[in-house]
Amino acid sequence: MKALALDLGRARTGVAVSDPTGTLVRPLPVIREVDGPGGAAELDAVIAREAPEVIVIGQPLLMSGEAGEQAHHASSFAGRLRSRVDARVLLVDERMSTVEAERRARESGSATDIDSLAACVILEVWLAAQQEAA
Repeated sequence: MKALALDLGRARTGVAVSDPTGTLVRPLPVIREVDGPGGAAELDAVIAREAPEVIVIGQPLLMSGEAGEQAHHASSFAGRLRSRVDARVLLVDERMSTVEAERRARESGSATDIDSLAACVILEVWLAAQQEAA
């Protein structure tokens, strides 16, 4: 199943996509101001081009597991996205995804944007959970 992940940010949103088998994940370019008209149009174009069955949005819960301001923003964004796409839109806990992305970038010397690497981490974790559940 092809999936797309978003590491949602107010200024920059990291994007990653899987292959159709859900085995490989690759980063896509960051989208700036995804809540603005230009960013929304760019996201719509990515979704149309990649045609994912599922869109996974990282929900930054607090370490206590509670939803803070950013988590509420992600939930609101997911609701708006659901109304304009055919793909399933899911929220997943993204705690520590940026920390993991930064670690990977340091170890590999990667020039890939941290936000899109974080989207890769979110997608990899979600895909692994789907395989375990199957």
